[in-house]
Amino acid sequence: MDDAISPPPKASLLERLSALIMRKPEDRGQLIELLHSARERDLLDAEALAMIEGVMQTSELSARDIMVPRAQMDVIDINDPLDKFMASVIATAHSRFPVIDKNRDEVIGILLAKDLLRIYAGEELKIREILRPVVFIPESKRLNDLLRQFRANRNHIAIVVDEYGGVAGLVTIEDVLEQIVGEIDDEFDFDEAEDNILADRDGRHRVRALTEISDFNEHFGATLPNDEADTIGGLVIHRFGRVPKRGEVAVISGFKFQVLRADSRQVHILRVERLPEDGEAHA
Repeated sequence: MDDAISPPPKASLLERLSALIMRKPEDRGQLIELLHSARERDLLDAEALAMIEGVMQTSELSARDIMVPRAQMDVIDINDPLDKFMASVIATAHSRFPVIDKNRDEVIGILLAKDLLRIYAGEELKIREILRPVVFIPESKRLNDLLRQFRANRNHIAIVVDEYGGVAGLVTIEDVLEQIVGEIDDEFDFDEAEDNILADRDGRHRVRALTEISDFNEHFGATLPNDEADTIGGLVIHRFGRVPKRGEVAVISGFKFQVLRADSRQVHILRVERLPEDGEAHA
């Protein structure tokens, strides 16, 4: 009987991945090329590739790139009566607030919204006594170093200062993590994948940046142009001439668009408000 020639055994997943990794990249560009090659060979899925690229990006980005600008910071003035800033606490739904002493450059502490619940338990609170310490960081601080600092000190928020010591903005641990894993959903986010436009309690709307302009126009009875972009996010980016940061605002055809979620590559969620007919002229 003739000896049958068996085909060579198929390389295991581990062997294929090892062979790929054995090609030592010469630089960062080659490393990214290898990772994309691994994705094409189904050694990595798209989500894993995006996360790896996000991790690599944290060593390139600084606090300046993702911070909420000073002008868009939601702060509490220690000199205001409790009932004045409680409305802001409820409306913004943040878990932490920088507390200032009249001037935004005078951040004296961080107030945790949950600490205010003690008021409803009948306790008399002195806000200064329940403030948490402030963490100040330079604009140039790399995100990988900042994440390490957040984890080591168990902080969730840091105040970004410029070279002169003035407050430039703030950054949270969620902002940093979203550079790695993408947008982090919470109870205020969209419930279903198909929900692109949701009404807020205050009459404004939250809109996914990937919403088609035609769908937006149909929903609002609007006439936003679609000659420069197909999506609402693309239209806003075109208006800025760059990817805007969280908190930045654009007024287009009678609508005010405020960026709620964005990273260095794209806009994710916008808050939309229809303005009075003369709104654009005064924006």
